[in-house]
Amino acid sequence: MLKKVHFIGIAGIGMSGIAEVLLSLGIEVQGSDLSSNESSRRLQDLGAKVFQGHRAEQIEGADIIVISSAIRSDNPEFVEAERREIPVIPRARMLAELMRLQQGIAIAGSHGKTTTTSLVAAILEEAALDPTVVIGGKVNHLGSNAKHGKGRFMVAEADESDGSFLMLLPNIAVVTNIDSDHLDFWKGGLQEIKNAFEKFLNGLPFFGLAVACVDALSVREVLQSVKRRVVTYGLVHLADYQAKEIQHERHATQYRLFRYGEDLGLIRLNLLGDHNVQNSLAAIAVGDELGVDLESMKRTLQRFSGVQRRFTQVGEKNGILVIDDYGHHPIEISMVLKAARQTFPGRRVGVLFEPHRYTRTRDHLNEFADALMNTDYVVISDIYPASEPPIAGVDSSCLVTLIQERQHPEAYWGGSLQDATSQLIHLARSGDVLITLGAGSIAQCAPRILERL
Repeated sequence: MLKKVHFIGIAGIGMSGIAEVLLSLGIEVQGSDLSSNESSRRLQDLGAKVFQGHRAEQIEGADIIVISSAIRSDNPEFVEAERREIPVIPRARMLAELMRLQQGIAIAGSHGKTTTTSLVAAILEEAALDPTVVIGGKVNHLGSNAKHGKGRFMVAEADESDGSFLMLLPNIAVVTNIDSDHLDFWKGGLQEIKNAFEKFLNGLPFFGLAVACVDALSVREVLQSVKRRVVTYGLVHLADYQAKEIQHERHATQYRLFRYGEDLGLIRLNLLGDHNVQNSLAAIAVGDELGVDLESMKRTLQRFSGVQRRFTQVGEKNGILVIDDYGHHPIEISMVLKAARQTFPGRRVGVLFEPHRYTRTRDHLNEFADALMNTDYVVISDIYPASEPPIAGVDSSCLVTLIQERQHPEAYWGGSLQDATSQLIHLARSGDVLITLGAGSIAQCAPRILERL
C-alpha cells in the first residue's frame, strides 16, 4: 500500500497540485526543490515536508518517487532512487493513477488549458458535483491549483509539452487548439504533434467523448481520423456549440449561445477576449454532457473570478492601466493583444515581453515579430532561459531587429528585466494600457510597474 511519496521538483505548478491531492487522500507527502515558493509553502502548511535543494538522503522512506520533466538523470535524488530500486514515475503517470479513482475529464491543447480546466471545474462545483481538480495555474476562487473532491469526476489539465498527456485515460477529453510549440521535444513539428492528439482522442474509451474547438484548422484535420464521439465548439458556423454577437466590455464579455443551431440566449462571461469565449464554450459543452443545468452554468460564467496571470488587470494609476498575462507563445501573445484592442479601443498598448526559452525564441522568431506588431510600443528584455543553455546567435536583440524591419515605430531591446521595466515606464503616458507578457521572472513586474507610475 502506498504510504509515502517523494516529489523531486515539488514546487512546480504541475507537481504541487498532485501533491496536494495526495495529502487530501491521507498519503504522506514530501519533496524537494531548488527554492521555496507560494506552492511549496502551501504544501508545508497542509502537512508536507519540503526540502530546499536536492540531496540523496532526502528520499529516505519513500515508496515511490515522482519527477517533473525538468529533472535530469544526474539529479542526486533520482540517482539514489535508482540505486535503491525505488520506483520512479513521471508526474503524468501519478496523475493518471489518480484519474483512475474517478471519471476523468482532461483538458488538452496548446493554449487555453488552464482557463478551460478552471471553468469546467467551476461549473461542476456550482452544480454540487464536487470534482477533484488539478490545474496548471492558481485559480482565484480556489486559492490554489488543486483540490480533492468527493464527487465522481476529476478535472485535470493534460500537458502535451513532453507527450505525457498520452498516459492519461479520461472519459472526456477537450482539445482547445493545436499549434507548433515545444519543438525541442516534438522534432517532427506540427504533424507529429497532431498525430499525438489523434492518438490521445482515439485512446478514449468506446463510450468516451471528445470536445474540440473547430476554429483551428489543425484540430479539424485531427478530427477527421478520430473514431470516438465528437462534440465541437467555436465561433464558426459548423460548430455544435457556437458563440455569436460577441460584445467586449471593460470587465466582461457577452455573447449569444447557440447549440446545434438553437438560440439558448445570452451568456455573460467575467473574462475578456474571443479566446476566453472559446474556452467558455468548451466548459459549457462538458457541463451539458454531464447534465448540468444551463442557468447554473450561466451563473458560474458570470461570476468566475479567473486564473492568476491570465489577462489580469493589476490596477490603474495616473490614467495608465497595467495588465499581466502568462502568454509566451506567439499565438497566445496575438490573443492577448487582440483582447486588449477589443476591450480598450482607442488606447495605446505598450508591452514588456520577456521571451521564454532560447529554443522557443529561435523556433518562432518570425511569429513573435508578427504578433508584437500589434503594439504601439514594445520593450523586450533578455531571454528567460528556463534551465536551457544559450544558443549562439539567439537573443532578444534579434527579435527587436525583426520587429524594426517590419517598420514598427517603437520597438526596443531593454536588456535586463529591471532596465526593460524602467524603459517601459518611461514610454508610458496617461491613457495607455501596459501589458507584461511571459512565463519567467516577469511575473513579478506588473505590481512593481504600477507602484512606479
